[in-house]
Amino acid sequence: MLVATPIGNLGDLSPRSRASLAEADVIGCEDTRRTRQLLTACAITGKRLISVHEHNEQARAIEIVELVRSGRRVALVTDAGMPAISDPGERVVAAVAAAGLRVEAIPGPSAVVMALALSGLATERFTFHGFLPRKGKDRKARVAEVAAASMTGVLYEAPNRVAATLADLAEVCGSDRRVVLARELTKLHEEVWRGDLASAVDHVAAHEPRGEFVIVIAGAPALDREIDDDVILGALADRRDAGLSNRDASAEVAADLGLPKRRVYDLAVSRRPRPAS
Repeated sequence: MLVATPIGNLGDLSPRSRASLAEADVIGCEDTRRTRQLLTACAITGKRLISVHEHNEQARAIEIVELVRSGRRVALVTDAGMPAISDPGERVVAAVAAAGLRVEAIPGPSAVVMALALSGLATERFTFHGFLPRKGKDRKARVAEVAAASMTGVLYEAPNRVAATLADLAEVCGSDRRVVLARELTKLHEEVWRGDLASAVDHVAAHEPRGEFVIVIAGAPALDREIDDDVILGALADRRDAGLSNRDASAEVAADLGLPKRRVYDLAVSRRPRPAS
């Protein structure tokens, strides 16, 4: 059972989420200390907590499968928001589902949806990019993918890296691309800033970045989207790494970048990675 937890304001914990945590036999936590604080605030005591983070998730997934199979009610939470969305949980869900066991989700606060709704940018279609790679060719490829996408993009970024990310986006997307910076959502110092990328770079230089950021960036204007094969191949590689077939990966990339499906699929087939010998 995935249980969404507040992204800042404790009042956003739903009655259903509170009841689910109270009824759980075991609670898997990204950080047991943070979860214990949440449980204490909800007057929930006597729960067995186990850590489930990026370094032990695969092993914990096997353990959780056995707990669920034995009839235990297991709740999975992260420090904030919905498990498995840029947080641990994806491997646990996959393992429990593969074992033929039921996975339930209790909805709740979402920084992605909240920032997108507040942005004033197009919301009918959007792409969530999570955290960008920190360096190297993977980062360059992902920034290029964000720049080329025809739909609104949403990214997460830490305060110590937001200046560099905005500078990279401004260089590749163009300094006049519209962007919205949302930080400390639902917290006391919540702030939503709107402008273009050039102004955003100046804004974070003049105001020390604090708290987690959600960056919402406008999609590329149709006339500006000259997308080369390397951008497409990078996007295809991301989808393949996530387990998608060539056909499904091509369909997603074509939709994200606003390209003909045939062009993307032909690239996927013609440059398919060779199997390891």
